[in-house]
Amino acid sequence: MEKIAPTDYPVHELISHRWSPRAFSHRPVEPETLHSLLEAARWSASCFNEQPWRYLIVTRDEPEAFARLLETLVEFNQNWAKSAPVLMVSVAKKTFARNGMPNAHAAYDTGQATAALALQATALGLQIHQMAGFSPEKVRSAFSLPEDYEPMAAIALGYPGAPESLPEEYREGETAPRKRHPIASFAFLNGWDRPVVAPPAEEGT
Repeated sequence: MEKIAPTDYPVHELISHRWSPRAFSHRPVEPETLHSLLEAARWSASCFNEQPWRYLIVTRDEPEAFARLLETLVEFNQNWAKSAPVLMVSVAKKTFARNGMPNAHAAYDTGQATAALALQATALGLQIHQMAGFSPEKVRSAFSLPEDYEPMAAIALGYPGAPESLPEEYREGETAPRKRHPIASFAFLNGWDRPVVAPPAEEGT
C-alpha cells in the first residue's frame, strides 16, 4: 500500500512516499537490506561528528528478544507492532566521547540519523513507524542499557502490508488522507512575526 503525500510544492519522491504504516507484511527484512538502512544512518550529520546514535535491533528470528522489546511498548502499539518483522529502539549517547561533557544535540542528531534511515527504507520498498508510546525505563532494564544512553523512540520496520491485516480499530487511520500544517505555520522570513507566504506552485512543476 502507498500513501503519497499531497505536497503543495515538488519534493523528492522518497519524501512524498515515506509514511508511517501500522500494517506490515510478514516478509523478513534481509540482513543486507537492514545493513543498508544502518549505513544511511551512519552517514548522517552530527555535532562535532560525534555520531551519538545507537540502534537496539530485534527480529522475529529471536522470539525471546523480540518479546522483551515488544513488552516495552504501550498496549496500543503492541497490538499492531507485534506483526512487524523488525523492532528497534533509537538511542542517544548523552555525553561526548571525547571529553565526557553533556551533548545537548544528541537527541537532535539521533533524530537526523533515523530520518536518513527512514528515507533509505523507502528507497528499498520498506517503511518504518516511529513510536513515542514506549517505556524508556523498561528498555533500559530489559536490555541493560548503560546510564549514559537515553532511548529516544521505538521503531517498527518492514515491508508494508495490507490494512485488512490490522485489528479493525486501526484500519481507518491506515487509509485516512495524510495531512500537514501549511508552511506559513512553521517558517518565518526575516523575523518571527513574518511567516513565509509562498505563491501557489505552478502546474506541472
